[in-house]
Amino acid sequence: MAGKRKDTYSPEWLTANRWFFWIAAFLACVMAAPVLWVTALSFKDNALLMRGTEAVFSAPYTLKNYFDLLHSSLVFRWVLNSMVVAIGQTAGVLILASLAGYAFARLEFPFRKTIFVIVLFGLAVPEQAVIIARHQMFSWLQLHNTYWGLMLPGMSSAFGVFLMTQFFRAIPREIDEAALLDNTPRFRIFWKVLMPLTMPAQATLGIFTFLLAWNDYWWPLISATKKDMYTLTIGIASSQRNFAQSEGLGFLAAQAVFAALPAVIVYIFFQRHIVTAVSGGAVK
Repeated sequence: MAGKRKDTYSPEWLTANRWFFWIAAFLACVMAAPVLWVTALSFKDNALLMRGTEAVFSAPYTLKNYFDLLHSSLVFRWVLNSMVVAIGQTAGVLILASLAGYAFARLEFPFRKTIFVIVLFGLAVPEQAVIIARHQMFSWLQLHNTYWGLMLPGMSSAFGVFLMTQFFRAIPREIDEAALLDNTPRFRIFWKVLMPLTMPAQATLGIFTFLLAWNDYWWPLISATKKDMYTLTIGIASSQRNFAQSEGLGFLAAQAVFAALPAVIVYIFFQRHIVTAVSGGAVK
């Protein structure tokens, strides 16, 4: 029938795809093995694991490690701190990076290219190189042991500005010009016209920022010195004391699973936006 195309696949093509599938499946199992191992350890009694980790392959299994973790009075406070810091930092990065990306991509102002290059230098400067100056500045401002002190450093995302600038540049300028002919204000064009087109990039940047903020250990370790201001990563590390000898290997594995669970849930729900943004499917 006219207009229909009949696809034919050679035996060599089918064999190559079959091998590609098995290689990908093998690599996926290798990547998932540590996660499965830690999860299995978290359901085993600590006394059995002290005799040997091979006990993980046989029953019985228990939820005692998770009950012991939840009985800590500060665990939920640490979870709340991590949620506030991660969500606040993500919102700040999305707002600032979107505004900066729009300005660099669509507006003309003095020294625009020079300023953009200076922003990109932030990708090459390691956090450890500025940690002393940052610590002194936050001490002078009395921001240690506060939510703002934990969030503000992560809001300056050079990668976020670069990503949003490139995404705004990919949007045809005819959209702006058509809106300007209707005497639409610049900010309204940014908010109502262009922002909806950048949702895949926004979701990707938001997920990466949330995961980085949730798993951050270096800056909260320096800034948060009071137990009630610990994030989950710092709180769990502080409760381990002498590691497996004092708390048990299963209990440590339960802590690791508990800390990673919110980040995994966020990634599962928003992973399709990452694929769309990376493939460039947002703007046709």
